[in-house]
Amino acid sequence: MSRPRVVILGAGVAGHTSAAFLKKWLGKEAEVIVISPRPDYNWIPSNIWVGVGLLRPDQVTFSLPPVYQRKDITFHQAKATVLHPEGQGDDHTPFVEAESTLEGRAGEVIRIPYDYLINATGPKLAFEATPGLGPKGHSLSVCTAPHALEASMALDESVARMRKGERQRFLVGTGHGTCTCQGAAFEYIVNLEFELRARGVRDKADITYLSNEFELGDFGMGGIHIRRGGYVTPSNIFTESLFAERGLRWVTQAHVKGLEPGCASLEFLSGEEGEERFDLAMLLPPFKGVGLKAMDRQGTNITDRLFAPSGFMKVDADYQAKPFESWRAADWPHTYQSPAYRNLFAAGIAFAPSPSCFQTPTKPQGHGHHPGPAPDRHAQRHHRQGCGAEHRGHDPRCREANSDRVHGRDGSRMCGLSGSQPLPGDGRFHHRFPDHPRFRAVPRIRTRHEPHLRRDRSGGALDQDPAPPPVYL
Repeated sequence: MSRPRVVILGAGVAGHTSAAFLKKWLGKEAEVIVISPRPDYNWIPSNIWVGVGLLRPDQVTFSLPPVYQRKDITFHQAKATVLHPEGQGDDHTPFVEAESTLEGRAGEVIRIPYDYLINATGPKLAFEATPGLGPKGHSLSVCTAPHALEASMALDESVARMRKGERQRFLVGTGHGTCTCQGAAFEYIVNLEFELRARGVRDKADITYLSNEFELGDFGMGGIHIRRGGYVTPSNIFTESLFAERGLRWVTQAHVKGLEPGCASLEFLSGEEGEERFDLAMLLPPFKGVGLKAMDRQGTNITDRLFAPSGFMKVDADYQAKPFESWRAADWPHTYQSPAYRNLFAAGIAFAPSPSCFQTPTKPQGHGHHPGPAPDRHAQRHHRQGCGAEHRGHDPRCREANSDRVHGRDGSRMCGLSGSQPLPGDGRFHHRFPDHPRFRAVPRIRTRHEPHLRRDRSGGALDQDPAPPPVYL
């Protein structure tokens, strides 16, 4: 009796993890097969370090074939193109078509039968959604190790210019209104600011965070709450405070319509338009499915049956159209199993989430919808009450702080801090509550108990992080 065959599409975080655990759990009872167009594994979360020159690409990647050979996992370097979940003709054995990416065999079509299949391809980086976006356009990326290396080289050039006395404008964030990976942009901008201080050129840099988030700290999911020291702090307070302390300016509720050399054209949730100038831009693209197709036994295209319009695979989520307020946790997938074929699964950024867990706000003019993430209901309520304000184009100073009440563009008001910080940036501290719980918990100056250490690229001795001066409260 032949062993069951489990085919995994993709060898990223979800695919490689699936293959490793399946082999560990099933051993010789099943044949585990991995299909991936690249022969190496990239730990993508560490690309942000490559993008500022603190790691090399070879430190965040490793070759897959030797690993899979040791673990008795079959590996095909190929790109999956078509699923045949019913087989073909008289042969009812499910199989997947893939095009080889091996040198000398590129484009050669192979058929790989399966008993079970896990779709873990990851997303397609949809740079084409915004004209001029991406490494082939006018911005950089850290989505892949080669992209991150290119960003690091561009940063080196900017640093060289700053050491000659030139100012440089850095723009970091999301390159389209439908982007969902705000966390990576957030991580990169704080790494960038850290590295510019380490290289001694921070005073020559203007750094702006550009995001489709409704407010800073939203992270595309309505924000989070941090419980520490007996106080609950909303993520917008935490994030805005961090940005203010480090002299980072921010622009939210923004959709990038297009990029030209040195300029990003923007459309805001309010319906207004604007632009941001830059010398170096690292803007993340939106994601969509890799374009897998599906055919039934007669050769009829059934892609719409297996995949959502986004190209991601439908699983056991609730895909019924209903108001955002009706969304429940039970609408999220449980087994990530295809409802159409019980031997198909999807993992990672390959499955289609329930559409009811997202909300798209309408522009005031009522024409169309802004594609960015919406706030949670708590945020919406406070925004309607006039407690929200847009953070853009401001340059207050915030070391010797004094309370300041500032009016937003929409006539709303916000509490802020202003003072004499040597670094340009937005020092406003937006809050929704009558006091500052983060500050009340620690009434004295917040200083580090231990220095933040960094290691230089040669692997030499550690030196102390050149941290900014403390903010006195």
